[in-house]
Amino acid sequence: MSIRITTLPNGLTVATDQMESVETASLGVWVNAGTRHETPDVNGVSHLLEHMAFKGTERRSARAIAEEMDNVGGHLNAYTSRENTAYYAKVLKEDVPLAVDLIADILQHSTLDPEELAREQQVVVQEIGQTVDTPDDIIFDHFQAIAYPGQALGRPVLGTVDLVKGMTRDVLAGYMGENYSGQRMILAGAGRLDHDALVELAAAHFTELPREGIAVEEPALYHGGDFREERDLEQVHVMLGFNGIGYQDPDYYVASVLSTLLGGGASSRLFQEVREKRGLVYTIYSYASSYQDGGLFAVYAGTGEDEVEELIPLVCDEIMKVTTAVTPEEVHRARAQLKASVLMSLESTSTRCEQLARQLFIYGHPVTTDELVAHIEKVDEAAVIRVAQRLFTSPPTFAALGPLDKVERFDTIVGRLG
Repeated sequence: MSIRITTLPNGLTVATDQMESVETASLGVWVNAGTRHETPDVNGVSHLLEHMAFKGTERRSARAIAEEMDNVGGHLNAYTSRENTAYYAKVLKEDVPLAVDLIADILQHSTLDPEELAREQQVVVQEIGQTVDTPDDIIFDHFQAIAYPGQALGRPVLGTVDLVKGMTRDVLAGYMGENYSGQRMILAGAGRLDHDALVELAAAHFTELPREGIAVEEPALYHGGDFREERDLEQVHVMLGFNGIGYQDPDYYVASVLSTLLGGGASSRLFQEVREKRGLVYTIYSYASSYQDGGLFAVYAGTGEDEVEELIPLVCDEIMKVTTAVTPEEVHRARAQLKASVLMSLESTSTRCEQLARQLFIYGHPVTTDELVAHIEKVDEAAVIRVAQRLFTSPPTFAALGPLDKVERFDTIVGRLG
């Protein structure tokens, strides 16, 4: 890796991962602000602000922003997560200055026009409605809310309809002023670009960022519990999860191997036992999601109204089995899957750009590919069993959506995991 890092006087970090073998560059600004930095009365403001960034600046209309990027065949987009908001572009190498100019413009000079805001509020309301109408999307919001009740981490990224409709220009501008500061932002780039040139561009364009913000961040306090919603659906959507592991936890990579082994692919235990041998589901998988100070480990499955009666005990059984025995072969296979994912990601400028920004936020320094692979390689059978025992003895979180007549009682599920 040819990674270089520079911090500007306003606190903005500029980081690059140079790739001489490509003709494009991916770059963007990652902001250390997301759903967990919102107070209850403005839940969803991070996401709405992300939408509004593209709706016009002091010198560009919304159409001009879109046309300038389309004129060079580039891509400009953004996303909001529970801990970050990102504004990023992918362009040909010669168009890096334009990309920096556009991103700097929308982050410093957005007008947040009230008419545009009213339109975009309606767009987000439609987005919320679409999520509510999609069971295998909304189940994750319900699961998150039960895992972290009454906390910012438990609230939906999109917010609620009433809250989104009630947000004014002043609310958005206030949140932006508190969170979008140089010290909370990283300009990361990967691909065919020059570090010194990008630093010069950043210094020239990011001239109006405040150095410090006053962001609020609650600690992650996992609780667990039970959520059920009866709906007239063809399938029952279920999730079962536990208190997980944060990015900086020594067991982070072990949890990733465990998740891959248990439900990370077609050879995983859950896929083989639940789908291939019994045909109970079309989709089943496990995942380990992490935050700065905690995380979740969960299994998702969608199954039929009758099949759920067999599915839940089977999932509980597979979860408990992995706390007592795993084979060298399946640990090797899970490690190989993770290593392949790491190495294949090196071919993508977008992935390397995002990875660099996230590592700087999490660890304060980049992590080399060799380091990542070494962490994965160190995971053995004993470590997987130990971490499974650590995770699966925490209070469970259960969520179910659909026809629920044959879904087991929560206390029965808890008993199966005891």
